[in-house]
Amino acid sequence: MPDTIHSYEPKNGHGLAHDPFNAIVGPRPIGWISSKGATGLVNLAPYSFFNGFNYIPPIIGFSSNGHKDTLRNIEETRVFVWNLVTRPLAEQMNQTCAPVSPEVNEFDLAGLTPLPSTLIDVPRVAESPVTFECRCTQIHQLLKADGQPINSWMVFGEVVAVHIDSTLLVDGVYKTARAQHIVRGGGPADYFTIGEEQRFELFRPSA
Repeated sequence: MPDTIHSYEPKNGHGLAHDPFNAIVGPRPIGWISSKGATGLVNLAPYSFFNGFNYIPPIIGFSSNGHKDTLRNIEETRVFVWNLVTRPLAEQMNQTCAPVSPEVNEFDLAGLTPLPSTLIDVPRVAESPVTFECRCTQIHQLLKADGQPINSWMVFGEVVAVHIDSTLLVDGVYKTARAQHIVRGGGPADYFTIGEEQRFELFRPSA
C-alpha cells in the first residue's frame, strides 16, 4: 500500500486533528426532530446521522448518540416530526443544539413558531418549508461487532403526513436546490448548501 494512504483502526484512534468519519460519510441531511413527551414537554433537536431508508411506505431514521430527550419522548409517545433545515434556518437550527434541560422549549429558545400537526400531537416548525409527521416503527440500541451494546439508538419512523411549501413544486416536481437545503459535512463545524450548479441528471438504464 502506498505511503500516501492514511490507514487506522478506529478502536486505536485515527491520529488526526478531527475524526474523518463524519466528513467521509457526508454531506448528510439533517434530522431536525421535534417531539413531545408524555408530560407534554416539547423538544426540538438536530441529529447529523439521519436519512431515508424506505420508499413505500416512506420510512426515515436517525441515530441518537446517548439517551437524550428526543429519544425519551419518542419512546413515550411513539411520534415525532422531521423538519427540513434550509440556509435561512441554519442559525436557529444551531441554537437548538444547546445543552439545555428538558424543561426548556427549543422553539422558544431559537425564536421558532410551533405549528400543530395534522395527524399527530407534535408541533412542526412553521418556518420550515417541508415537514414529515412520523409514527415510530422501531427503536434499536446499536451494537458493536462483538455484540456488545453501545450508547447509541437508531430510531425509525413511518412518514404518515408530508407538508411542502408549494413554491418548491414546479410542474409536480420538488426542486431540491430551490429549497436551499443545508447538509452536514465533517470537522467541528462544516455544513454545505445544495445549489442548482451542483445538479446533473442520470436516468436509470432501461431493461
